[in-house]
Amino acid sequence: MDIKDIFLFVGPIIAGLVGSCLTYYFTIKSKQKESILKFKEEKYSNLLILLQGFVGKTASGKIKKKFFEEQYKSWLYSSDEVVKAINKMVYLIMESKGEPPNREQGKKAVGNIVIAMRKDLLGKTKLDYKNFLYIDVID
Repeated sequence: MDIKDIFLFVGPIIAGLVGSCLTYYFTIKSKQKESILKFKEEKYSNLLILLQGFVGKTASGKIKKKFFEEQYKSWLYSSDEVVKAINKMVYLIMESKGEPPNREQGKKAVGNIVIAMRKDLLGKTKLDYKNFLYIDVID
């Protein structure tokens, strides 16, 4: 048996092992990304719902408190853009000193949070803050 025969026998085995390892690696990475995306989607959904505590007739101190509890946790998973957008809204609220902030600035701040979340989840978006509409539901 010469070298050529050994390579004909061992070559496919090595190629199969390398291929299997690469397939396993990329499958694990894909599942990991999918899991992270699902986790972020759920958490961003919670934050989005809690943003109602700052808008219109649904504004409430109780909902704001829950929002800030979630916002603190969001430092662990949010993109830099989401954190910055939330901070801009928080600064706007702090600057208003208990009074409702300027309606247009508030709409922009909340809309920018939603857009930052979309970009983090989807990678890109053609929407801007003006496309996010909040409608008060009257009982």
